Amino acid sequence: MKYVLISGGVVSGLGKGVTASSIGVVLKACGLRVTSIKIDPYLNIDAGTMSPFEHGEVFVLDDGGEVDLDLGNYERFLDVTLTKDNNITTGKIYQSVLEKERKGDYLGKTVQVVPHITDAIKDWIETVAVIPVDGKEGPADVCVIELGGTVGDIESMPFIEALRQLSFQVGPDNFCLIHVSLIPVLGVVGEQKTKPTQHSVRELRALGLTPHLLTSRSAEPLLESTKDKLSKFCHVPIENILNIHDVPNIWHIPLLLRNQNAHHSILQQLNLLSQATPPDLQQWTEMAETYDNLTESVRIAMVGKYVGLTDSYLSVVKALLHACVARSLKPSIDWIAASDLEDDSAKSTPEAHAAAWKTLESAACVLVPGGFGDRGVRGMMLAAKYARENNIPYLGICLGMQISVIEFARSVLGWERANSVEFDAQTPNPVVIFMPEGSRTHMGSTMRLGSRRTLLQTSDCITSKLYGNSEYVDERHRHRYEVNPDVIGTLEEAGLKFVGKDESGKRMEILELPSHPFYLGVQFHPEFKSRPARPSALFLGLILAAKGMLEAYISRQNGS
Repeated sequence: MKYVLISGGVVSGLGKGVTASSIGVVLKACGLRVTSIKIDPYLNIDAGTMSPFEHGEVFVLDDGGEVDLDLGNYERFLDVTLTKDNNITTGKIYQSVLEKERKGDYLGKTVQVVPHITDAIKDWIETVAVIPVDGKEGPADVCVIELGGTVGDIESMPFIEALRQLSFQVGPDNFCLIHVSLIPVLGVVGEQKTKPTQHSVRELRALGLTPHLLTSRSAEPLLESTKDKLSKFCHVPIENILNIHDVPNIWHIPLLLRNQNAHHSILQQLNLLSQATPPDLQQWTEMAETYDNLTESVRIAMVGKYVGLTDSYLSVVKALLHACVARSLKPSIDWIAASDLEDDSAKSTPEAHAAAWKTLESAACVLVPGGFGDRGVRGMMLAAKYARENNIPYLGICLGMQISVIEFARSVLGWERANSVEFDAQTPNPVVIFMPEGSRTHMGSTMRLGSRRTLLQTSDCITSKLYGNSEYVDERHRHRYEVNPDVIGTLEEAGLKFVGKDESGKRMEILELPSHPFYLGVQFHPEFKSRPARPSALFLGLILAAKGMLEAYISRQNGS
């Protein structure tokens, strides 16, 4: 196995995840099979219990793993299906070592960070690296490892030591270290400063790792004089100094790396030049250029809880992008804090309230994504009601589906106190209930997680037609509440149709309002399986409906 390690210096948030994904894309374009591992040095076992404000979106994998959003980037860029073991955390490593210690596996030895924790890290990496993730048999050729955090962080020290040992163990021909660092420009002088990167590389070398390539993040392209300086003081050949400057969209980054011959430097270091072919990035070139040249846009109202941090809904944003680009449209996302739509907001923050409603009313479609807790729920209901009553295309995901059920029960059935037991445990009309198999005492990994099958109940519905008249769909889930099966009959009599159910037939997965042009709610998260060249069917449907092209598209699909 060949390893490519991506480390980061100076500051966090430089885009190591996109860099790692893009390097994977370039290597894959050279005919190599690629897998990925993300190391997160935090003590959490996984990302499942973290607030989106704290760490961005929680990405869900087929096997139910709740992982860092960077694994979403890997899946989208490389078109692979990763496992929860592809995300290593300090919590997972310590848990595995302590479980072994309790079982007596260490034969009475003193358990220490070195060698026991570092050995556990190396064993984990070597075990996961050979798991095929691209649907083919046998291990990949290259494993790209992203080390989260910044070099010098106390919490990442055991991982750096383990990776130092791994590099020595596998030999120089099987290990390539790429260090991502920031080149700031200070003040009015406008000079590109290399000193922070010099210090970062010095720290890395003091820990026993020497970078083979240096990837510099900057607003503008690097000057040759800056590259000379970096090469001289960081002991990296000038041809191995790469620059990722700001680009119009991230699909340009694999092209940027290819244009700087990054693949040649990496393949040379890994002794893979004879095995690889010249990189074929035709599809990426077309996608990047298509996006750059889009002129017509579609306005999408995103009504959610975590709109202050767009990374909270990263996969939803990407799924919208994939769907829009497939129809030669530019997504124009209007972020609306759900609480700003509520009546209370009209009194406390009238300007924000008026602006939120103005934005909602000018949108071509409405999307209510997932979330937890009761903040903003009334605002989401108002958005769902507005879309339902005004024939505006609506897609509710997870919580967004439950919101549409509550709103329908209140407005159409006249159950004024209809609610989810998540928001009101004493509601007389619990239309959304806690799932029987859920845990009320433990939060981590106790939800209904991962890929589950949904059986479509009829072919005469929008969802079935968007999914190509399939009898079932496999999508990823992350929820602990569900629509109450006891009220389904009443809701359907009033006009709401549940066109998708789980294999037991008791759990509602997809709802539609047949009297509406496009009013869909899904309990699963279709955004997690959307890919640049293969957009999610439901997001595509939302965009088509917003532009009045849905009926023609469905007719054409059925005709073909």
